[in-house]
Order: sequence, then C-alpha cells, then structure tokens
Amino acid sequence: MTYFNWQQIVSVTMILFAIIDILGAIPVIIEMRQRVGHIQSEKASIAVLVLMVAFLFLGDELLAIIGLDIPSFAIAGSLVIFIIAMEMILGIKFFKEEMPESVSIVPIAFPLIAGAGTMTTLLSLKSQYATQNIIVGIVANTLFVYLVLKNVQRLERLFGKTGLNILRKAFGVILLAIAIKLFRSNTGL
Repeated sequence: MTYFNWQQIVSVTMILFAIIDILGAIPVIIEMRQRVGHIQSEKASIAVLVLMVAFLFLGDELLAIIGLDIPSFAIAGSLVIFIIAMEMILGIKFFKEEMPESVSIVPIAFPLIAGAGTMTTLLSLKSQYATQNIIVGIVANTLFVYLVLKNVQRLERLFGKTGLNILRKAFGVILLAIAIKLFRSNTGL
C-alpha cells in the first residue's frame, strides 16, 4: 500500500536539509557567482532534483556497474570539496574560469549540493523510509535550494563585502573540516 507519512516526510526533509546544508554553502555559491557573473538557479535546481531522485533509485546499481563502492565515491567528493575549501581560505584559484552554463551543474549542483554525503545519505534513508516520503523530502529541499540560488544576489548585498569575506573564510574552514571528515570516515584513518 502506497501512502504518505508526514512524520517520515518531516524526518527525511530535516535529515536532507542538514546534509545538503545550503545555508552553509551560501559563501561558496556567492564566490561562484562572482566568478562567472550568473548562476542558472533553475538549471542547478533541476540538476539537483534529477541527481537525487536518480541516485535514490539507481545509486547502488550505478556504483556497482562502474566498479565503485560508496567509500570511493565519498572520497572523490571529499577531494573536490577540499579544493573548493582551499580556494575559499587561501584566495587561490585552482579551478579555471568556467562558462555560466557549466558552473550551475558543476560544482554547484554536484558535488556541493547533491554531493557524496547527500548521495550516501539517500542510500541509507532508502532502508528506513518509504520511497514516496523520501521523494517528497527531496522535492522540499530542492525548492529551498532554488530559493537560495535565486536570491543569491540579495544575500550578497545583505552580507556586504566585509561580511562575505568573513563568511567565505569561516565557511571555507568548515567546508575543509567536512571534506576531511568525509575522507577519514571512508578511508578508516
């Protein structure tokens, strides 16, 4: 029997909200917008939605087909997050300037929003919650992501240049810690 359970929907939504951490990603998103001039919020949000729903249904099989396990996938995501964090902290650019069409998908949609942590969380949620409730949680989080991406210029004005510099450095350190934790937990170090 297919039904929607509001308790499960709220739980899944809150778990995904914490893992996605779109509020914590605001400085990174602002940094990317400053580099390319524009982030296509609709394109990025649709990419996030498609990635999460596809991974919910095909994640285990997809990783098995290409010969990857979840820890390897998580380590790769942690390395990308590590590089982004180092850019934020040191002010050094490792990634070459990208066209606006590509920055919406990489690195914003993946791995920043729908990254290794989100994907592995989806696989674990699948064993505890009904699929339809997980999908509702994914949609709710995607809508919130869209609102943040759509209003990134307003958020940038709200924080100001000095506030953004402070946020960028602070969240760079937090992002660096997340990358290291993700790396350590998947390598056994």
